[in-house]
Amino acid sequence: MTTPDRIRLALVDDHKMLLGALTEWIRNAASDIEMVAAVPSWPELTVHPQFPVDVVLLDLDLKDNIPISLKISTLKTMGVKVVLMSTYSEPNVVREALAAGALGYLVKSEDADMIVEAIRAAAKGEPFVSAELDLALSAGEVGGAPKLSAQERRVMALYGGGEPVKAVAYQLSISEETAKSYLKRIREKYRVAGFDVGTKVALRKRAIEDGILLEGDIPRQF
Repeated sequence: MTTPDRIRLALVDDHKMLLGALTEWIRNAASDIEMVAAVPSWPELTVHPQFPVDVVLLDLDLKDNIPISLKISTLKTMGVKVVLMSTYSEPNVVREALAAGALGYLVKSEDADMIVEAIRAAAKGEPFVSAELDLALSAGEVGGAPKLSAQERRVMALYGGGEPVKAVAYQLSISEETAKSYLKRIREKYRVAGFDVGTKVALRKRAIEDGILLEGDIPRQF
């Protein structure tokens, strides 16, 4: 089902203006993602000639009275990864969607770069939750190390190990702006958990204490 080095993506959103804008943006921003379907409804996805795909970017509320859990389970059965988009960020809704099997959850106000990263993470089977939602989900966990995604751990290991942002971006095949967004997410998660990692020295120290970075500047492999 997967073409070499390309992620076959379908986008489902009943806001046609957003559907068109996202389709155009993803096509221009990510050469490793092939947009093969962009439809405004669930039935149109299931009968599309390119379906099933690798990843579906799915609007949470299509106003069609079909439970989101049923949509996710249907896609999972077919081997399709799911990233959800929504205009709202109730933690209980997010937890329910993730429990149903969605790999990603994004608020529509999120930076466009994060949408591409969420699609790439899902294609690898890695979870990806919007920074805003992640903070809401972990708000009650003050005092412990925050939960970082696999990509956030890679960024923290490389940056904490002494690499400049530009080198981090190059090694992870992401843009410099995306690498900076990851660092911002990491610092905000630690801030919510009660730790200040505002400086590179503080971030490196925390990375060592949390087992993300080994002593001696050698980033861990993930």
